[in-house]
Amino acid sequence: MTLPARRHLPVSPAGTAVLDVTVPVYNEERDLERCVRRLHAHLADTFPYAFRITVADNASTDATPLISARLEREIPEVRAFRLEEKGRGRALRTVWSASDAPVLAYMDVDLSTDLNALLPLVAPLISGHSDLAIGSRLARSSRVVRGAKREFISRTYNLILRGSLSARFSDAQCGFKAIRRDVAQRLLPMVEDTGWFFDTEMLVLAERAGLRIHEVPVDWVDDPASTVHLVSTAKDDLLGVWRVGRALAVGALPLDRLARPFGDDPRDRRLPGVPGGLARQLVGFCVVGALSTLLYLALYALARTGAGPQLANAAALLVSTVANTAANRRLTFGVRGRDRAVRHQAQGLAVFAIGLALTSGSLAALGAAHAGAAHSTEVAVLVAANLAATVLRFLLFRAWVFPDRTAAPADRTPLHPAEPKGDAR
Repeated sequence: MTLPARRHLPVSPAGTAVLDVTVPVYNEERDLERCVRRLHAHLADTFPYAFRITVADNASTDATPLISARLEREIPEVRAFRLEEKGRGRALRTVWSASDAPVLAYMDVDLSTDLNALLPLVAPLISGHSDLAIGSRLARSSRVVRGAKREFISRTYNLILRGSLSARFSDAQCGFKAIRRDVAQRLLPMVEDTGWFFDTEMLVLAERAGLRIHEVPVDWVDDPASTVHLVSTAKDDLLGVWRVGRALAVGALPLDRLARPFGDDPRDRRLPGVPGGLARQLVGFCVVGALSTLLYLALYALARTGAGPQLANAAALLVSTVANTAANRRLTFGVRGRDRAVRHQAQGLAVFAIGLALTSGSLAALGAAHAGAAHSTEVAVLVAANLAATVLRFLLFRAWVFPDRTAAPADRTPLHPAEPKGDAR
């Protein structure tokens, strides 16, 4: 079920397209021919492989279909594709799913992006270095000419993605992207959006699955005649952010289908005596633990206003432990989906019992040593007890609740062939 290891694309027979550039259009009779002829001339002069240009017509009602058909007749590398429904995402999914080219790209018909960035965009995909590539107008070395309104909207949207979906790519909306076909075959069925949010959803899922996204700084000049409706697009994008964020939070997406086999990622290497992923898991566990502690303290303070310390401690610890187990399951140990979720929570509650014994025992000891201690003293004792329980909790989570179920290193394919023995170094 995993993706094959990335390889440099083999040399194809003459005439077999390595790159398929899709140009999605809707009522673009004014710009279509100029765009296609300019793009074709650029690829013919600079691209070292065979290529194809696909005009994806999104149910245009003007002369766009006629122009597309004429360009297909006049230029051998151009193909016209007609869809009866609107939606840029729908057009890209349809064309990319039907294409036989190993590298798939798209660009906007206005050619706002300088075409000199096209070869740097697709080269990492051809070489096997990356899975997806995007043009970025927000990179430091990019040169961009556009109005303050679009600049503000673009940067605000990307800040929203970083804050809500933890996106690390810099520019989700630039109409200049490429993907390897083997990745697209697995990734596109998971992307639900059919409009402008298609790009963002595709990138977020790819990044969460651990695929490599290459970014290319671009020179970009805004098209003042753009027909994009900013308000409706922004509204649809925010709804898409909410939908994708919710799906990721509950583990509803089978992102494991996009995993690469062992050996394709250097982080998969096993070192003697070093458990795999220990450093990353420690960081994730500490972050989740810190947030859980804050939740616990807030709940304890709330419950303490109407209950005794033991009951308040038990209630706060129970709620925060359920949240802690769910967060560690997904974020720290990378367990996705609902398989064994109930069992994991049951095991988490067993770990909770140990934490309850430690904290309750600490409170009992405090009460015996100093009856009527202040609430601040109780909180300090509970924090110390929770720190001790945290170390034990991590060890139990790692060894018992979420053990590493991957194959032993000896059963895996090594990253490189074994070197001849006898050359001691």
